[in-house]
Amino acid sequence: MKYLVDFSRIIVGVLFIISGFIKLNDPVGFSFKLEEYFSQGVLNLPFLEPYALGISIFVVIFEVLLGVMLLVGFRVKFTVWSLLLMIIGFTFLTFYSAYFNKVTDCGCFGDAIKLTPWESFTKDIILLVLIVILFRGQRFIKPIFGSNSKRLVTLVALLFSIAYCWYVLNHLPVIDFRPYKIGANIEEGMSVPEDAPKPIYDYAWKFKVDGQEKIIVTQGDYPQVDGEFIDVETTEVQEGYEPPIHDFTIEKEGVDVADSLLQEPKLVMVIAYDLRKTNEDVYSEVARITENAMKKGYTVIGMSASNETQTQKLINSHHLDFDFYFTDETTLKTIVRSNPGFLVLEKGTIRQKVHYNDLDELKFE
Repeated sequence: MKYLVDFSRIIVGVLFIISGFIKLNDPVGFSFKLEEYFSQGVLNLPFLEPYALGISIFVVIFEVLLGVMLLVGFRVKFTVWSLLLMIIGFTFLTFYSAYFNKVTDCGCFGDAIKLTPWESFTKDIILLVLIVILFRGQRFIKPIFGSNSKRLVTLVALLFSIAYCWYVLNHLPVIDFRPYKIGANIEEGMSVPEDAPKPIYDYAWKFKVDGQEKIIVTQGDYPQVDGEFIDVETTEVQEGYEPPIHDFTIEKEGVDVADSLLQEPKLVMVIAYDLRKTNEDVYSEVARITENAMKKGYTVIGMSASNETQTQKLINSHHLDFDFYFTDETTLKTIVRSNPGFLVLEKGTIRQKVHYNDLDELKFE
């Protein structure tokens, strides 16, 4: 039992620290995932959506701390109980997502490691088993440091987590795991290799043969059946290749102009996924910076999921000299964790990306 507890202690502690740190690197992204869980179509808890970011920060810092406390053996009873309650909650969410196909990515490891709903649920079941072992074998969890050292290590982990979280909230994630990171080419991210695996579908053909219903399953071909066709149901049995960027458009009056804009040698994108939530205090600086960029030959566009009335109001209020285009809100949230945020592109390749707190870092050649 002792060896089993030691093994479980290392695996659970390390996984909680890794999972927590990845989400700590991008708490805004995790808050978007929580908003998805809280929405009416999933858990139907919309009153929690305004608090998603606060809950996100608490959860990721607590997750890191529990991993550290377990490894050093600090406050063992509190730590094990907290781990058990947290993994029960995670397991419920991942099962709900998988069974009802509500949230296709739990966000357990942020954008670093993508898991399907059933993979996430399986991972949580394994962790639940390991944590139950820790719960039953608490007496074997011995401290690896003295009393003061345990407190010091835990305090350092807490202060580091808070400081790191504050930094990424006021700037951008230190490590960018998304397909829109600096150096990435958007067009290349949307391309599908010629040898990429194609999706495979089962077609369940329903016929009436001699007065009885008969179902024949093929993978596309129409079956040769001497009977009356009734219906066909299609089921995807194997997913095909999905490019890292698969939902990127830049629309104006319903026309997607992304292809032409991504050929611009000098392009600045001002991204504000929702103008109702954007930080309007910075738009006087946005106006100054974009004016400077245009003087140096840059094409400047705004990108938002807000309607034309909202975008025109913002343009008029802050004397902006560029137009806004429509892009899906989820895509804009993925591109940059700032509202507004700035991207500078060269023929579709992202050269600069900054938070609105770092506008002074932009360089226009």
